[in-house]
Amino acid sequence: MLPSLVIATRQSPLALWQAEHVKTRLQALYPDCDIQLLPMTTEGDRRLEVALANIGGKGLFIKELEHAMQDGRAHLAVHSLKDVPMQLPDGFSLGAILEREDPRDVFVSHHYRHPRELPAGAKVGTSSPRRATQLQYHYPHIQIEILRGNVGTRLRKLKEGEFDAILLAAAGLQRLGLLDEQTCTLLSPEESLPAVGQGALAIECLAHNREIIAMLHPLHHTHTALCVNAERAFSQSLSGNCHMPIAAYAYLENNEHENSRLHIHGYVGHPSRNVIWQGSLDAPLNAFDELNDASELGWLLGRRCQLETPWLDEMLALT
Repeated sequence: MLPSLVIATRQSPLALWQAEHVKTRLQALYPDCDIQLLPMTTEGDRRLEVALANIGGKGLFIKELEHAMQDGRAHLAVHSLKDVPMQLPDGFSLGAILEREDPRDVFVSHHYRHPRELPAGAKVGTSSPRRATQLQYHYPHIQIEILRGNVGTRLRKLKEGEFDAILLAAAGLQRLGLLDEQTCTLLSPEESLPAVGQGALAIECLAHNREIIAMLHPLHHTHTALCVNAERAFSQSLSGNCHMPIAAYAYLENNEHENSRLHIHGYVGHPSRNVIWQGSLDAPLNAFDELNDASELGWLLGRRCQLETPWLDEMLALT
């Protein structure tokens, strides 16, 4: 066991909560280890004036943290898995994926309880092409506007009247104690299919550091990893990136039973034509008892999407 660990993290309140959560879990496992945080401001945090997809995507939130690990200032970094690119840089790996929290999206408004109540021209804020295309498809009368910033900033802009409603991830609001029953409505996956990996935390480290990977192993949640691996494979099969309106959600049915099944639902939307594709697959868990095998279910669903979506190539050219 290492005598000390440094955890690189962004400085937003949610990122700090996540890093502190991992620190607490590790400290309980290794009470003699000195564990410290290294808060950092990333390029994604500094460039709030433009859409994230136009300046390099969600990977901008983790590059500086990876540099800190490369140059020895940190041993690991904590991320929301939905912010982790499908392909990690050479030399890095996900040492642990923690048990998933609520993966759903939340509709937040001071005047309306559900998107169906929004009047024509209502302004809905989101920085997610995934959320935007799903909303626009079901409610073409509303107006989608870009909303960036940390959770507190987004809630403040809503309260100040810049938007009629905003969409956020349930897990982030729950972790910060901000899931207000008076203003928040949880949306089912059928209403808003979550982002790949939404609700799960991932711990990134250098791939060659076996000692750290061994220390992280008790935090790893196999069932969550199984599900998110299938989701990430679906996205990878479609060359998914931050520009693409893509979603996937996998879950285990009867996950403590010998007849467990792995289900995955996928979604792709066209950013400008108001058309979508949705599909699902499932298989017995014993057919996917290894992560690489579980990813096959995601790849199979991606292949189905490719065969059933004549506009996919056009959309890829746009993104």
